[in-house]
Amino acid sequence: MAKSVADFVRVASASEIPEGKMRKVIVGSQQVLVANVKGKYYAIGNVCTHLGGPLDKGILEGHEVECPLHRSHFDVTNGAVKRGPATRPEPVYDVKVESGSILVRLTQ
Repeated sequence: MAKSVADFVRVASASEIPEGKMRKVIVGSQQVLVANVKGKYYAIGNVCTHLGGPLDKGILEGHEVECPLHRSHFDVTNGAVKRGPATRPEPVYDVKVESGSILVRLTQ
């Protein structure tokens, strides 16, 4: 049975993304960054809205991820730009944890 984009998709086990870490996952055709901030999981786009840098190769400090290319900062809790040069926020995706699995739903 085919899944619609509204369905949650398992992307990792909770143990694979410990507190303070992040990981790139693929949901459908989207690159998604899943971050664990103080035991809560968040999911935003993984491709920097400035020039397409891979956010999973950047640095996660608290709830902000820094793009490795030009040091734009994004809030992983809501996708907001915290420091430029990026001006557009990252897309935000729904996340839930069930039975030790991290599930992400594309909402865009």
